[in-house]
Amino acid sequence: MSEGARRATADDVDALGDMLARSFFDDPIAEWSCRPDDLRDGVLKAFHRARLRQLLAHGDVWTVPSLGTAALWAPPGAWSTSASDDVQLARGLMRLRLLPRMPLVVGGMLRIAAHHPHDPAHWYLAVLGTDPPVQHKGLASAALAPVLARCDGDGVGAFLETGKERNIDFYARHGFVVTQERRLPRGPRYWQMWRTPR
Repeated sequence: MSEGARRATADDVDALGDMLARSFFDDPIAEWSCRPDDLRDGVLKAFHRARLRQLLAHGDVWTVPSLGTAALWAPPGAWSTSASDDVQLARGLMRLRLLPRMPLVVGGMLRIAAHHPHDPAHWYLAVLGTDPPVQHKGLASAALAPVLARCDGDGVGAFLETGKERNIDFYARHGFVVTQERRLPRGPRYWQMWRTPR
């Protein structure tokens, strides 16, 4: 399968949000954040649609014509979320059955943000997901390519976190290396990865 990358638009938000919910349904951090399977799809759709809207403002959310994958990037200096952004992202967790767990989950997300490097300037891959039926077909690589090429051309690094150990090899093929392994409170491990420009 070969699809060229294109920038996502506001018209793609619902479809990409649904796709990312499917992509992250079995993600260890998603499972830790929302344990009930019957609620997780709705929580993830709300989260990813909110994050898409936030990052579309920077113009570097990349997808492919089939909308089978999406790479959500924040440019240098713009990776941090505001309090308003955080409220939008947490809105999907506002379910009665999830409220007892909310302090733990919010604390974990704040911990991830606190360990984000400030220097040197870098692009932040906030989210990368591919629809399960079309994984391993090169779509994610296509969606990553435009910003990674820009990183190389501008001499700027890139940073990400992943909660799936099996993703480490995929990111390594694109030049990322693990810089730190961490653990969420009473939760899963996650890995920070850095890419030096080529």
